[in-house]
Amino acid sequence: MTSGSINQEAPAAHLVLAGAGVIFASICFGVVPYFSRGLSDQGIAPQAIAFFRYVITAVVLLPVLFGNLAAWRELLWGMAAGAAMGLGWSGYAAALKVAPASTVGVLYMTYPVFTVLISWLIFKDRITRRALIAAGMILLAALIAGNPQVVPAEQLPALVISLAAPAGFGFGICVLVYRLNRIPPLARIACVTLGSVMALAPSMLASDASEVMPQSAHVWLLVTGLALGTALVPQLVYTICSPIVGASRTAVFGSVELPTMLAVSVITLGETLTIHQILGCLLIVAAIVLTQSRRTRNVTTTMTKS
Repeated sequence: MTSGSINQEAPAAHLVLAGAGVIFASICFGVVPYFSRGLSDQGIAPQAIAFFRYVITAVVLLPVLFGNLAAWRELLWGMAAGAAMGLGWSGYAAALKVAPASTVGVLYMTYPVFTVLISWLIFKDRITRRALIAAGMILLAALIAGNPQVVPAEQLPALVISLAAPAGFGFGICVLVYRLNRIPPLARIACVTLGSVMALAPSMLASDASEVMPQSAHVWLLVTGLALGTALVPQLVYTICSPIVGASRTAVFGSVELPTMLAVSVITLGETLTIHQILGCLLIVAAIVLTQSRRTRNVTTTMTKS
């Protein structure tokens, strides 16, 4: 199977089920703001929200790493990528405390721009015309949704900090494409999530227990939903289904994540979408479709998401 096409040998029924699995997983990734905002409202610190999202996946998949210790260089690269993603995602969780989930979600989906820049600056990859056009579309979407003229001044610092999340994910994509192709998909997820947990652990230990440990059954339920419903379960479904569908269609199916974020912000968080957020969403989805066959979209078949 090529990275940019579906598996022509797979039965049609398997392709349909695999496509449904990718859509299901992407919807699960899109409901992250519901759990993150809920935990923030209960007084849980951003670093703890990020930690709890990754820790169960890291523990469950830890045995996978023992069978791949010979590829220790790749594992270290994966852990470094995970550290960047985990620390960046804590900025995303912090932004959700004070800014609309719809705006934060649009800014998070700028990660392809960071991917293009990092692949060029660090890994010396050539920027294709299509990737450059898509990056421009996504940057325009971010400027529309996060325009200082439509975003309250008090939210701007948090939104700027939230860009650490797409930057970290962009770095993670580049590490996957250029450094992790020698280890199996589950090992890639395992080392990335372990890196996230290790990077976030010091801030967990340095924080007051009341800020990082759930104090009620309701909060534990939110933590469980975040860890299982937006990380472990959809990541495993994504990893199984996306190679059957192929990276190109997975990228298109996966674009449902952003509309899901917007729907969550409206239905569960009571937000009202602005024309700027809707335009930003449409531009990003169009950019994802435009770049569906590009190499960096291989992340959809093997990388832990969001």
